[in-house]
Amino acid sequence: MALVVNNLVKKYGDFTAVDNLSFSIGQPGVFALLGTNGAGKTTSIRAILGMLTKEDGSVTWKGKDLSVVEEKVGYLAEERGLYAKYTIWEQMLYFAELKGMKRAAATVAIKYWLERLGAYEHIKKRAEQLSKGNQQKVQLAAALIADPELLILDEPLSGLDPVNTDLFKSVIREEIDKGKYIIMSSHQMPTVEEFCTEIVIMHKGRVALQGNLNHIKKGYGRIKLSVKADEDILPLALDCGLVVERQTPNETDFRVGDSSQPEMFLKKALELGITVVKYELREPTLHEIFVEKADGQVRNPLPDSEKAREAIHASESPLAPTDLSDSTNYRAQGGKNNVG
Repeated sequence: MALVVNNLVKKYGDFTAVDNLSFSIGQPGVFALLGTNGAGKTTSIRAILGMLTKEDGSVTWKGKDLSVVEEKVGYLAEERGLYAKYTIWEQMLYFAELKGMKRAAATVAIKYWLERLGAYEHIKKRAEQLSKGNQQKVQLAAALIADPELLILDEPLSGLDPVNTDLFKSVIREEIDKGKYIIMSSHQMPTVEEFCTEIVIMHKGRVALQGNLNHIKKGYGRIKLSVKADEDILPLALDCGLVVERQTPNETDFRVGDSSQPEMFLKKALELGITVVKYELREPTLHEIFVEKADGQVRNPLPDSEKAREAIHASESPLAPTDLSDSTNYRAQGGKNNVG
């Protein structure tokens, strides 16, 4: 395994913020660390990086205790971590030197990443003169400047417009193609599904669910039905035992109790001459699974079947977090003049 987090515990007095978190990452790719606000994600990340002292547990990278000073680790924090009164050039150079880069190599890398992220024109500006989106670009550049093997991204797309969201996604894909190990924490479930194969969902400091996302979804089976029709289908659907979960002007989503219900609905709809424009029987989305596991109290919880539990258990092979080689933002986070 590349990264192994074993029984990590972080407390604040009598409050346990992270309670025996364990996971591992064995192959390059993107690993998702998910949870509601206050679930312990950011605290876990900081404890993994050594920014917070842990009460118990271990974090190893390729068989040795993880050190962000000795290893190439990149970290993009959720909060802005730039010094307000210093120029982007000064800060990027400082961050590069913290990672052991020579000035000549750092200069080349700074130019490349700021140009790649569309922020080079701001290189002589102070951080306080930049928009939040451009500050985010600079921080991602700082995380990538030393070509880290392990990269940790905490809400990397937060506050970005659609154009820059696509830009960040393209950079993440490039890092995946390079064989990087990436840990991503995000509340944007479609983005997580786009990139991640292995997930951990935390709830109140503990692991609520972990494993291979495809295996987890298959364990639930096709229990969601989305229908769009020219006529009113609600009475027929209810008569067939389908439960309404969501209605929009365009379609209606139903929860399926057993496989015979959607088949019966479609058969009767066609017999009645109803024009069915869309009929999609599907597995639950990560968003729906997340709400069930992280929130615990939902209007229509997904069935916690033995089949699902078995599939989840079978997929709970050691996962591997990503790469944290950013002692730049690591230091900047603790600065008193930080922006934001």
